[in-house]
Amino acid sequence: MARAGAVLVVVLAAASVLLAPWAATAQTSSCDDALPPALAGNYSGLACRPVWNNFVLRYAQGKDNVLRVVISSMYSTGWVGMGFSKDGMMVGSSAMVGWVGKTGLSHVKQFSLRGKTPSQVVADEGFLQSKDHDHTVVVQQAKIYLAFQLRFQSPLRRQQVLLAFGNAIPVNDRLTEHQGKTSFTFDFTTGSSSGSSYPDGLKRAHGALNLFAWGVLLPIGAIIARYCRRWDPLWFYLHAGIQLVGFILGLAGIVAGVSLYNKIQADVPAHRGLGIFVCSFFLVATIMPHKDSKYRKYWNWYHHWVGRLALFFAAINIVLGIKVGAAGNSWKIGYGFNLAILLITIITLEVLLWTSSNTATAPTVAAIIGEAALWGFEGGPRVLARGSASFPYSSPLQCEGHTDASAPPHTVLAGVNHFLFHVEQGLTERMWSRHGEAAL
Repeated sequence: MARAGAVLVVVLAAASVLLAPWAATAQTSSCDDALPPALAGNYSGLACRPVWNNFVLRYAQGKDNVLRVVISSMYSTGWVGMGFSKDGMMVGSSAMVGWVGKTGLSHVKQFSLRGKTPSQVVADEGFLQSKDHDHTVVVQQAKIYLAFQLRFQSPLRRQQVLLAFGNAIPVNDRLTEHQGKTSFTFDFTTGSSSGSSYPDGLKRAHGALNLFAWGVLLPIGAIIARYCRRWDPLWFYLHAGIQLVGFILGLAGIVAGVSLYNKIQADVPAHRGLGIFVCSFFLVATIMPHKDSKYRKYWNWYHHWVGRLALFFAAINIVLGIKVGAAGNSWKIGYGFNLAILLITIITLEVLLWTSSNTATAPTVAAIIGEAALWGFEGGPRVLARGSASFPYSSPLQCEGHTDASAPPHTVLAGVNHFLFHVEQGLTERMWSRHGEAAL
């Protein structure tokens, strides 16, 4: 059991650590994807750059100062848009937005972004000079391609660009609030981008730190406390150390999340509330009474169950954060693999633990006395209980008032049972007092 548990914990830690950065950096769309046949004519020969999450920008400028653009991303429903701004802000910019209606009809419109409310986002207005007949939207293999052409007075160079998407199909040309957005400066002459928005970097830091802390380290620490107690007292120090590192990283992720909220004022009450709830649970669980306190046994129960509940709700909040943050399929797949490894490891270790406990044989008198000697009770457990309580017997027969070996068999058996009861009770109290009654 101990060897199998050690192997599984090591495999779990290695796999989780390897999967976490992969989830944070993988791309689900790339320039290797061919354009749909419907765009092969007017939109061939475009330069291509991945720009944000799973968004890919294809573009080309002609001598007549006409900019051809195809913006693509993963898609299930809703709308996608690309805006052009003078200062990098949403208000005052104009955007090309495309979607596929419920009937399958494609829609591409220019919107003037006069404010942040839906009523201030006005269709068929804006400062962009477009060629309406060359706009189109194509959905192919769970990806949407928004293609449009714009005319400028001079070749477009460094330009503040906005990208956004929403999950609801617009009704009567009224856009719903976006589910994700970013802004950056793109050089259409060199194909380079810079200043990829400060909020976008904060969002990645917030997600990566919390996923690694609450989704990898803290569950591993809990697994060690549950299944590695055979390695006493090493398990206790590993559990405490891993939980401390995990909480520090999680706290850094929370700080990034607060900064992100102050920057973009994201409307994610469920995600924020659940995060505060989980963090508060964890903090209270670390407030430990003295080992001799009469409330210590209640704290042990609380620490045991509240710690597990905190990790359960943390897993829910990670999934919720991936969704509201529009992190893309790479994050979903990465965390899904991580969660599967955790569950498989826990189930396997739990089965091994129960199998081992069910097949274990009862300890003999000599084994228990030997265990007592191992804990420092040489010559027999004369004084085992802590405080003023004592166990003054040096042999099983003394428990029943006999000091010789001629006692009746039933009296000897009763004495052995009494003797073993006191030995077990004393060992239990001694171990709990020595190791601080760590998490169950």
